[in-house]
Amino acid sequence: MPFIQAGNVKLNYVEHGTGNNIVVFIHGYLGCVQWMDLIWPRLPKDIHVFAIDWRGCGESEKPTPSKDFANYSLRQHAEDMIAAIKALGISKCGLANHSTGGIIGTYMLLAEPGMFKKVFSLDPISPRGLKVQGNDHAFFQAMKDSRSYAFKALGVAAPALFIKESLYPGAKIQFKEQTTQEQKDVFNLVVDKTRILSDGIWFGTPFHLAQEREKGTLANKTHTIKQPHLVLWGEDDIIIPRKDIEEMPHLLPNCELKIIKNVGHVLTIENPDLYAQIFTDFFRNK
Repeated sequence: MPFIQAGNVKLNYVEHGTGNNIVVFIHGYLGCVQWMDLIWPRLPKDIHVFAIDWRGCGESEKPTPSKDFANYSLRQHAEDMIAAIKALGISKCGLANHSTGGIIGTYMLLAEPGMFKKVFSLDPISPRGLKVQGNDHAFFQAMKDSRSYAFKALGVAAPALFIKESLYPGAKIQFKEQTTQEQKDVFNLVVDKTRILSDGIWFGTPFHLAQEREKGTLANKTHTIKQPHLVLWGEDDIIIPRKDIEEMPHLLPNCELKIIKNVGHVLTIENPDLYAQIFTDFFRNK
């Protein structure tokens, strides 16, 4: 896999397509570029996408966390991504993101407003931050220590893939019969990728999201963001509160919200055909 030097870290990235219609994709918490694996074969070749692993995620470098995870802050991730984009020689691009990638994207838009044309957000965390469900050290430690625990926790985020009753506490999680083998394979791959996350991700990200929620300073700046936004939210998403998503068009001056039925937090795996279609239509429309 290729790497790009972004400030003081090397970041892994995946490149799909060619041409000048460039989009940069920023993944979410506990994520990696592999969350997009089902999307690549469904996209046209003339949309040129770069998906970049955060520091501490996937194959990117994993610096030792500093006090209060300062070197894993949301602002730091945004600075890393901007440095990577510049190092790749990209002067202007579209921006796509998922989950915590949404609030990182907000930092990016405020820092370099002239770099980005339009924004496509899947289940983004609001600029107000988020008190992550189960936001205690023991919960994330259990996910870190146990693959089966992580599998179940991530499964709850992607309910369209699983038998509903199997997601209940104490039940054995089971894929639905109609879940395809490629969906199962990618889901298992991203669970495996949680095994190599830095503690700066496991524990730093929820810490900083909660801090953002408490301070509330970022949301006061979003009125200056002019880029068109398309926000998708899965109606069965239990990670991002509906009230936070419904507030997004009020926080951003040029924002459209679409609610998608029968999916949760991970449309890229739960219904990759639909995600790829909306992605393509959005970024091909000048």
